[in-house]
Amino acid sequence: MSKAVSVYMFLALVGVAAASSTPRAQSSAPVVPRKILFIGDSFTYAQGGIYTHIEKLTASATPPLVVTTDKAVAGGAFLKRLWEMQGPVQAIDTGAFDVVVLQEDIPETNVDTFRQYGRMFVNEVRKNKARPVLFMAWAYQRLGWISMREIAQAHRDLAKELNVDVAPVGLAWQQASRQRPDLDMYAADREHPSVYGTYLATCVVYATIYGKDPSGFGYVAPGMTSEQAAFLQKLAWQAFEDYRAGRL
Repeated sequence: MSKAVSVYMFLALVGVAAASSTPRAQSSAPVVPRKILFIGDSFTYAQGGIYTHIEKLTASATPPLVVTTDKAVAGGAFLKRLWEMQGPVQAIDTGAFDVVVLQEDIPETNVDTFRQYGRMFVNEVRKNKARPVLFMAWAYQRLGWISMREIAQAHRDLAKELNVDVAPVGLAWQQASRQRPDLDMYAADREHPSVYGTYLATCVVYATIYGKDPSGFGYVAPGMTSEQAAFLQKLAWQAFEDYRAGRL
């Protein structure tokens, strides 16, 4: 064997050994969120809590998706108060969550405060390697100084500034009320969600987090029919797509 061939074979063997000892590149496939924290007020925890419903909704998928949730909520507490309570921030810092859903109640506060504390919460979530999602709630009669259109615009503006996703729940409520007025999104106080409102919110949040259509999932909330659930699942996906495309 010539000296040149021997050198070539040696270099080839070294290359194979180096390749075998080099760690494989990690898969670029996105991680499916499995652990979600919900931060908000009674809009989040009414009707048993969106966190409860989303666990049941995802478990009814085919194949089932096992999701665990936690909550940092307080009645009447908009994001400024939730930040000052410290508990929600501690939950973000210690919970190792994949996604944190931030629900503001703008009629209880104002747009500037929402922007300030929304920004602070989003930064905290990202510092902990989680994905923030803004939960766009709805307008209501008791505090009618701001319209649904203005609430939606406030969320669009902050989302654009921070490059964050929005679950357009309030806009989905509007669509549902127009198409099916028999399904009242509001509870008797005309402020908190009915079971239909919470179920629709759950489906919109699911669509926003996972980018998938919840239509056909088997979970039906107590007090609802399968037909009503199917309608709200479909509407949630349509509202999500329309909002993402700028049509809503």
